[in-house]
Amino acid sequence: MSLIQVTDSAAARIRTILEQDGKLETHGLRMKVVGGGCSGLQYQLSFDADAHENDSDLDCNGVRLLIDEKSALYLVGTKLDFLDTLQESGFKIENPNASNTCGCGQSFAA
Repeated sequence: MSLIQVTDSAAARIRTILEQDGKLETHGLRMKVVGGGCSGLQYQLSFDADAHENDSDLDCNGVRLLIDEKSALYLVGTKLDFLDTLQESGFKIENPNASNTCGCGQSFAA
């Protein structure tokens, strides 16, 4: 099982954002799990140029992902998707390790 799966639509959206900011060649998407949210843990997505010690520096579907060691424990097998429909728009994280999620989908328990 791979650490993270990035769908074609998520990869395209990440590349578009990085390209608009002139950072396509220098930055990657940092996925992080931090304490908080109504279910106890929440996802944090940001762009970062540097991999830190103990980071996983991955190429997933042509996109650079940076994941710290602690967050990787919670993200194994996770799928990152991007939706743009009439009902919802934005990144969607499907995490098989989540035992409970909140209604908004931004926080989870493991």
